[in-house]
Amino acid sequence: MGQLEKMEEKPSPQTFGPGETWRILKNVVVISLAFMAQFTAYSGAANLQSSINAEAGLGTASLAAVYVGLVFSNIFLPSAVIKWLGTKWAISLSFVTYMPYIAAQLYPRFYTLIPAGLIVGLGGGPLWCAKCTYITVVSEAHSSISKINAEALLVRFLGLFFMIFQMNQIWGNLISSLVLSSGNNTAAVTAVNVSLIPDVCGAHFLPSADAAQALQPQPPEKIQMIAGIYLACMAGAALIVAVGVDSMKRYEAHRKPTEGASSGVGLLAMTVKLLVEPNQLLLITINIFVGLEQAFFGADFTAAFVSCAVGTGTVGYVMLVFGIADAIGCVVTGYIAKVTGRIPLMCLATIVHGGLLIAMMAWRPQAGETHIMYIMAVLWGLCDSVWLVQVNAYYGILFPGREEAAYANFRLWESMGYIIAYIISPYFRTSDKIYLILATLIVGVIAYFIVEYRDRKTKKFEINVKDTNGEKGHDNFAFHKTE
Repeated sequence: MGQLEKMEEKPSPQTFGPGETWRILKNVVVISLAFMAQFTAYSGAANLQSSINAEAGLGTASLAAVYVGLVFSNIFLPSAVIKWLGTKWAISLSFVTYMPYIAAQLYPRFYTLIPAGLIVGLGGGPLWCAKCTYITVVSEAHSSISKINAEALLVRFLGLFFMIFQMNQIWGNLISSLVLSSGNNTAAVTAVNVSLIPDVCGAHFLPSADAAQALQPQPPEKIQMIAGIYLACMAGAALIVAVGVDSMKRYEAHRKPTEGASSGVGLLAMTVKLLVEPNQLLLITINIFVGLEQAFFGADFTAAFVSCAVGTGTVGYVMLVFGIADAIGCVVTGYIAKVTGRIPLMCLATIVHGGLLIAMMAWRPQAGETHIMYIMAVLWGLCDSVWLVQVNAYYGILFPGREEAAYANFRLWESMGYIIAYIISPYFRTSDKIYLILATLIVGVIAYFIVEYRDRKTKKFEINVKDTNGEKGHDNFAFHKTE
């Protein structure tokens, strides 16, 4: 499969029929649905780790292991795996690497969850880079047929992908909530916690000291049921891609030339080389912020504000609302950006996200204030949709022809944000983490605007050079003609 794709020379451009644009759209939708099914399972399990495996920081340690593996994977594996297997099969087989982590939930120990988390990380690098590369390439193919701007198509397709993808938060958290909140579990936990709320819940929450008394363990049979459902979702995701997605060979003839990537070694060298380019260096902080804010909301907010105040059974419902808002935002912000451009959206997301972080510092959650948690989940999800779509799309625009290397770097630094968040999670108070995220947000956005300025200045210079060369060419032609 992938070996043949590797050995074949790049096909010459072919003339597609009028229905090819719908076929491209079908491929994007099928990939999106597969990712939704896959991360229905993984995200649902990950969101619970800080609550169901809170003892000794096991849950967050396993999540840190995921992103340690992902850092290594993003540097060394995507180029080679995609070159060897092909984009389609890299996606399908990478899904399988997530399954041991779900199985390890049946017997959660450091020697089961940590290795399983590392395996997830090793599969995650090729998975996400293959997805981003596939969508970028089919955007260019669609553009050659429809004559719609490829950058606009990329933003639309990424918006569609993340809209469908973020629905994993709906299904994964609905499954966990229905299972965990069955019976009288939530009421019992709330009753136990009510005397603790004024002292430990919210910004003052310290997992290493407070988790044992504030977070109650879940019955094993409920965890077993959740794990079985999640494993079925992952098997289905791998099958969906294997059966329903066209090979990228069909569209590679329309791909922008890739600089110096004639082999897997060349692609690896390009990935490492991109690490030190000025624009990539300036984008590192905002990439780290994206990882920090997602990890904080999924682990620290759910433990310190939700589980601590109203019980673990409510975590899934709060994350479900977050997922719905994120999914809607991914589509809406994509179309808004078409009218306003990226910068106004990035400014708005910065203001709202900063406001949420400041509000969390002052708010002390109470058992009867669940509605505030849902409001925060909606606003956080809308902000997250801006970071996901706009920063992802900007990478495809900023580094054309080097998509694998660019997206590998994006996931690398995003993963660093997750690692930092999960490593410090058990040992720092929630307030300390909020200060860190707020500082990273401010620095990251400032650096992002510098990249926008540099990029626009470069493009303006290139246009002026082309115009100047064009005018000179015209003058020379006229001179020779009169002679």
